[in-house]
Amino acid sequence: MRERSGTVRENLDTPNAERVYRVTRGDLPLHCPMPEMYLWNSHPKVYLPIEASGEAKCPYCSATYELVAGDDP
Repeated sequence: MRERSGTVRENLDTPNAERVYRVTRGDLPLHCPMPEMYLWNSHPKVYLPIEASGEAKCPYCSATYELVAGDDP
């Protein structure tokens, strides 16, 4: 758990911890690292085009993102 501004606590994931992430249309526009990941120890945010093919690969960390149906991955 990370504490921010002295009072806000966030449960954030370690960036680039997995090689394949499943995302939904609710996660679009897709970028790596994702909003629930720490940014300070990762690479710069990069937007990934996933709508056309259903799959995208991050050029920085090589994480693969797969677009799945539904609201939750």
